[in-house]
Amino acid sequence: MADKHVRLEREGDVGVVVLSSPPLNLWTPELQADLESALDQAESDGVRALVLRAEGRAFTGGVDVHHFQGKTPDEADEIFQGLVRVAHKLEDMPLPTLASVHSLCLTWGLEAALGCDLIFAAESAKFGLVEKVVGLTPAGGGPQRIAERAGPARARELVMSGELFDAATLERWNVVNRVFPDDQLAEETMKFATELAAGPTKAHAATKRLVRVAVEEGTHGADARIREIASALFDTEDLQAAVESFLRDGPGNASFKGS
Repeated sequence: MADKHVRLEREGDVGVVVLSSPPLNLWTPELQADLESALDQAESDGVRALVLRAEGRAFTGGVDVHHFQGKTPDEADEIFQGLVRVAHKLEDMPLPTLASVHSLCLTWGLEAALGCDLIFAAESAKFGLVEKVVGLTPAGGGPQRIAERAGPARARELVMSGELFDAATLERWNVVNRVFPDDQLAEETMKFATELAAGPTKAHAATKRLVRVAVEEGTHGADARIREIASALFDTEDLQAAVESFLRDGPGNASFKGS
């Protein structure tokens, strides 16, 4: 897939969704449509891990504010529901998703990254939910997902301050998973994504579901879903083959097909 705003690449079993709308990858309705299409296409193509990255000097500079001018609450809500839909698509994919942030990452781009299972960042990357400059609170899912990762006090600080935060700070807050030197980010991202894609995809999907249930329903809620989510893995070819491999050849020698 190739278009003006977003493109989908594939490296083996890893799908790579690339924001490619220079110079700042600003949100527009056209980029929104292209991004949703790319995510849908990646899942339908059967990739086993997904990377979200961007080209240019910014991961994204945020929203093209012209699209806020003169909007009614109902019209604004259509924009926000689209942004939340992107986060949901990433969260609900039955495979690992990884955002790779190389530089400035503001507003909707950070909210999209927060929909991914993991965020890797370059040392020089900066992050911010800066909607207060136009009298808005982030409405694409950012505050609640920062609260999920870092706690409510940090979520209020990040949003209410409107400040830019470096990758090391957000790693300390558990918003970013790993930070790399700028020239190593791309290589480390793809190395990790390739390892994920080579693993037991259905088990990774089960992990995502258990964590999501724990966040939404608490530890006991997740415990109550073990039969449905984890025990069901005994019907997968990957588990059965991996158990046989373990008993025959020892740990770490199994190969997985994602089935």
